[in-house]
Amino acid sequence: MNTQLFDRLVRSESAVNMANDLPVVVFSHGKESGPNGKKMLALAEVAQKNQMQIIQPDYRGIEDPVNRTIHLLTEVSDVKGPFLLVGSSMGGYVSIQASRCLPTIGLFLMSPAIGIKRYPHNKSEPGCKGREVVIIHAWQDDIVPVQPIIEYSSNYKTQLHLLNSDHRLTGQIPLLCMLFDDFLKSFRKGHNNGP
Repeated sequence: MNTQLFDRLVRSESAVNMANDLPVVVFSHGKESGPNGKKMLALAEVAQKNQMQIIQPDYRGIEDPVNRTIHLLTEVSDVKGPFLLVGSSMGGYVSIQASRCLPTIGLFLMSPAIGIKRYPHNKSEPGCKGREVVIIHAWQDDIVPVQPIIEYSSNYKTQLHLLNSDHRLTGQIPLLCMLFDDFLKSFRKGHNNGP
């Protein structure tokens, strides 16, 4: 685990230009998933319908969450923001950490790995203070307990949707797509080049 490099990246200021018309959506999948999982593909389709540019890093083979965060930052290093970061489970953790380094205007987090003791900075403040942060979590999540999510959401005044589901939320994909579409539309306001 390269925590010194990670700490430097988290504290650094990004020089990315935020002048683009529409934000870039970056999807971060979970530990045991991939960029082509059902949930991520369904959400990517919603982003495409909203005419958003999409980046889907592949974290398979990268077990350490710090190295995944570094991988995301490397993947987008030549991309001008602003960014909307979307993450599931460990990808939610990665998205929160990356939001502290990138010009992030929104986070959409599904069953985010918040409060996991073996992850450094496991309750970090999101990097898009005062902006849009949506957390969707499951009451029956046996991987990431619900109580730390409720506390995190309360501490940082995020939107929080608690669903009757399990960690993967796969039975809730239509609802996730609806919530994600609403989330994206909130960033399209004022743009006349799309629906």
